[in-house]
Amino acid sequence: MFYRQLIHYILAGCLLGLANASAVIAQTTGKITYPTKPIRLLLGFAPGGGSDTLARLIGQPLSERVGQPIVIDNRPGGNGVIAMNLAANSQPDGYTLMLLSNSSAVSAAWVTRVPYDVKKAFSPIGLLVVQPYVLLVSGSIPVKSVSELITYAKDRNGKLDYGSAGHGSSAHFGMELIKHMAKVDITHIPYKGIGPAFVDLAGGRIQMLFASAVSAGNAVRTGKIRAIAVGSPKRSQGLPELPTISEAGLPGFELTGWYGLVGPAGMPASIVALINREIEQVLNSPKLKTRLASDGSEVATGTPTELQKMLTSELDRWGKLIKQANLKL
Repeated sequence: MFYRQLIHYILAGCLLGLANASAVIAQTTGKITYPTKPIRLLLGFAPGGGSDTLARLIGQPLSERVGQPIVIDNRPGGNGVIAMNLAANSQPDGYTLMLLSNSSAVSAAWVTRVPYDVKKAFSPIGLLVVQPYVLLVSGSIPVKSVSELITYAKDRNGKLDYGSAGHGSSAHFGMELIKHMAKVDITHIPYKGIGPAFVDLAGGRIQMLFASAVSAGNAVRTGKIRAIAVGSPKRSQGLPELPTISEAGLPGFELTGWYGLVGPAGMPASIVALINREIEQVLNSPKLKTRLASDGSEVATGTPTELQKMLTSELDRWGKLIKQANLKL
């Protein structure tokens, strides 16, 4: 009798422990339990940029929720296309994910011409963050506004350089639109990610660039880089002191960024739903929302369908703008 009671108490304790282990989440799909091993999170850019910053902000809390390590894998090159190729050709089992940016998606569709349809190559999981792009200038030039930058560039026609995260990135498109709208000549210097470009901007080797709000905040805090405007259609709640480029001298200009989480096409719907649910919990943490807001970013959780609509809309929008402005990529 004693032993049966003892066994009963032990079993009850085990069941209670399992019920309380909310940090470990298992989703059973057929005979497969997910996740049972580390999850790789691909990034298309070098450390130091917006995608890298965001990935490290969400990686640890997401790992705690799913009970497995989130291994961040930076694969810079081709403005994110190298990482996109890896993601698109990985097994759709939920163990390879990618932090996709609008910049990578547009580049793959309009510049690199990858051998797959960007709209169909991935399983959308959810939108993570939306943010303005911030126009930054080096502290080595005497420019504090968009109008001053345009005048400065015209006076030195063709002698100034701007950086970007690579050919076809949103930062590249944004500066080309400024050139087109302001009728100025500035030379493009592409990098394998925005991190290395920040180094040259701070050192005065390039004079300007666009950066996402997440990465721009870290760069401006160095004191060697100056933020002069945002590309969003209205002022950012996190950066209210910065005017929009549209109000500061180029009416109608718009450049807004976003990050979304995707996996290879064909992922089981149950796994997509699980990851979507857990990442939404991570992003809605008051601490994380405050941290992102401090850099001008806004949490934008949503369904896989909403991310797919965002991706399709961005590809169509930039395709039209490239043709209308006759951008030479």
